[in-house]
Amino acid sequence: MILNEGQIVDGCINKKRRARKELFKRYHGRMLSLCLRYCSSKDEAEDVMLSGFLKIFNKIDTYNKKDSFEGWMKRIIVNTAIDNYRKNKKHYKYLEISDFDEESFMGFEFPDNLAVMDILKMVQDLPVGYRVVFNLFAIEGYSHKEIAEMLGVSVNTSKTQLHKARLILQKKLNGKASKNE
Repeated sequence: MILNEGQIVDGCINKKRRARKELFKRYHGRMLSLCLRYCSSKDEAEDVMLSGFLKIFNKIDTYNKKDSFEGWMKRIIVNTAIDNYRKNKKHYKYLEISDFDEESFMGFEFPDNLAVMDILKMVQDLPVGYRVVFNLFAIEGYSHKEIAEMLGVSVNTSKTQLHKARLILQKKLNGKASKNE
C-alpha cells in the first residue's frame, strides 16, 4: 500500500519507520538536487541532505498542515545548507563594493539548447560564496537583507557576491553561445 502525504506526515510524527522510509524515498532526489546547488561536491550535498532529513524527522511535529509540506521541507534543507556554509565560512573570501547598479545585471538569456544539467553545473562551479548568494537570491527569492542576516555578512557583500556570480555565469553562457554558433 502506497502512503499519501498526510499518512506519511502522521506516520513520521508517530516515529513510524515505514513512514520515514517512504518520506525519504519520495523526496530525497529533489532535496539532493537542492543541496547540490549549495554544495561544492556530491558528497557534501549528500551530507547536508542527510542532516536536513534528520532535522525534518526531528521537527515534523512542528509542521503546519495548512502549508505546503514540500515547501516546509525545502526551507529546512536550505537552512541546513546555509548552516553548513556558515560552519565553513572561514575558508571563503568576501569582497565588498558599496555601489553598483544591480539592475544592469538582473537578466541574461540562456541559450535555447542549454540543458538543465549544464546550468546546474555552471552554478555548481561558481565559488562557494557566489553560489550560495546566487541560489538564495535568484532561485529562492530572498532579499539581500535576508541573505546578509542568514550568512552573517553585510548587505553589500551579498550584492557583491551576486554581481560576481552573474558576471561569471554571463561569461560562461557567452562562451557556450559562441561555441554553438
